[in-house]
Amino acid sequence: MSTTTTRRVEPTGEVTEDAPRALKAAIGPSDRIFRGVSRSGGLAVLAIMSLIGIFLGYRAIQALREAGISFLTTEAWEPNGGDFGIAAVLTGTVLIALVAIGVAVPLAVGTALYISEYAPARIKQTLISMVDLMAAVPSVVYGLWGAFFLQWNILGLSRWISTWLGWIPFLSVDGADPRDPLATETVYTASTLIAGIVVAMMVTPIACSVMREVFAQAPAGEREGAYALGATKWGMIRSVVLPYGKGGMIGGTMLGLGRALGETIGVYMVISPVFEIQPRILESGSNSVSALIALRYGEASDFELSALMAAGLALFLMTLVVNFAASSIIARSRSGAVSDA
Repeated sequence: MSTTTTRRVEPTGEVTEDAPRALKAAIGPSDRIFRGVSRSGGLAVLAIMSLIGIFLGYRAIQALREAGISFLTTEAWEPNGGDFGIAAVLTGTVLIALVAIGVAVPLAVGTALYISEYAPARIKQTLISMVDLMAAVPSVVYGLWGAFFLQWNILGLSRWISTWLGWIPFLSVDGADPRDPLATETVYTASTLIAGIVVAMMVTPIACSVMREVFAQAPAGEREGAYALGATKWGMIRSVVLPYGKGGMIGGTMLGLGRALGETIGVYMVISPVFEIQPRILESGSNSVSALIALRYGEASDFELSALMAAGLALFLMTLVVNFAASSIIARSRSGAVSDA
């Protein structure tokens, strides 16, 4: 009986590790020109933004040295008397922006979903053009609409909210008596709510455009898969379109917030400026940083001008942070993913 033995043969020579193959593509003159123009544009934007920040900081340094950290905590605005700060106007700016976002986001989401998912093809482009046209309307037009139409037609809603929901601190109104039918309604005019709605009309087209673009890019394969599993139209939107567009919804909201924080003319024409922290959004009297600058810039002394520049610097940094955050969220969304179809 013969036996067979098997011996393992070890490989000889050096073993090389696997490495990704480097692909090199020839770059033509047109590609070089496009890359150069793109880089120049990006660097120019960064340079302009940096120069704006440096200019504001240079002009504001006199006021900031005088006020110190109290610039952020003082409500009064009397630079020539040495008592000034942005606590009141910064609070007003944030409240107006939050009201605007609270009104604008549901409108933007609903409009974007209707245009991308429900609108007939023959009117879709018309609706898109109308939304884009809203973004092109000058701020002064929205301000006139808010001052002469909106605030006199929304007083009933403000009174109803303060009557039934006035137990919530920020919805109460000092001096309002719901049991008195002859009570004046001027306590409800020029409020944060009215200014916020005016700004919302300017913010909605921006947020809607971002959301609509993202919803339209939802993968067709996932849409068809949802239908194949028996989903209705709304079920497909809930399971595919909205999860896919979550990043775009957040990014559009934050881009709108950046616009709302810096809106000037529309707010300036509606509000009644006060220099105290006003947390009650239905009550007359509000203010914002941009409205303060527009109100006081024309008659400001040199020192007051420096204080206004400091207020502008604070607004610049705040909007910069918001817009950087929005850009980061949009860049990480799935909107650039390749469709599975």
